[in-house]
Amino acid sequence: MKKTGIKTLIIVLTGIALLSGCQALEKKQQVGAVAVLNGHYLYRSTLDSLTLGLDSAESARVTGRYIRQWAQDMLLYDYATARTNERIEAMVADYRRTLYAQAYEQRLIDKRMSKQVADSAVMALYEQMPERFKLDESIMQGALVIVPKDAPNVPKLRQWLLKMKSERIEATVEEEKKTKTDHRKGKKETNVMDEIEKYVYQNASGYELFTDKWLTTTEMMSQMPIERAELENKLRYHDRIEVADSTKTYILQITDKHMRGEAMPVDYARPEIEKIVLAARQVDFLRSERERMYEEAIKENKLTFFE
Repeated sequence: MKKTGIKTLIIVLTGIALLSGCQALEKKQQVGAVAVLNGHYLYRSTLDSLTLGLDSAESARVTGRYIRQWAQDMLLYDYATARTNERIEAMVADYRRTLYAQAYEQRLIDKRMSKQVADSAVMALYEQMPERFKLDESIMQGALVIVPKDAPNVPKLRQWLLKMKSERIEATVEEEKKTKTDHRKGKKETNVMDEIEKYVYQNASGYELFTDKWLTTTEMMSQMPIERAELENKLRYHDRIEVADSTKTYILQITDKHMRGEAMPVDYARPEIEKIVLAARQVDFLRSERERMYEEAIKENKLTFFE
């Protein structure tokens, strides 16, 4: 057989193989498909996920609307790519690189950057930026007890709440002085809290103890019938606030508070401070990683400069 004949046979056989491969790929793509438009396939599984739990009429409506939108999107995409230019292709390529780079940088941050913020770093930033950490609204710690208007022994409940407040103040002073009265202090506080919790279990319709976290005036207004101005005014001058509606009495006992415009307590400001510290750390970390990769590329002769 002549060489030209052999070449022709090879070309024919290659064409047949490519055609068979394309037909096989097309058949594979068609499995589960409900529509095809210019080589774009829409699959039944996609439609099923959209119509899960819908009746037949609603399912048909959702499916029809989605197919129309899908077809319009594919047509617009094909029309645009057929008439694209180098500027758009460069923008697409740049966006693709950016997405990959950001995803990789996030993995580096998640795996290799420390998320711990030392107390010393928190205090340093807190002291450096005092104006940054001012309260936009008042905050408080304490307890809120909601009782029916005819609840028994409310005066006794008030006494227990007041005792809880005084004991927590005493505990704070003792802790600051670092005295060794923890056992006695804990015993007293446990007793009064036992009395309060027993009363709450038997008589209260609502109760929240928040002596170890700060609540804002907005959060407190959502739990008791009081306007902001009244709450702010009473909070400034009183450590117990009582209001009532037609059926309930709301007793708010304050153990600690900071008014709007005052400096935030450090523990309240800490989450915001940690975000600032971690954001700055992230910038430094990524800059260091970029420099490291650059130096490694030069060292391993991956980066070549031309004259």
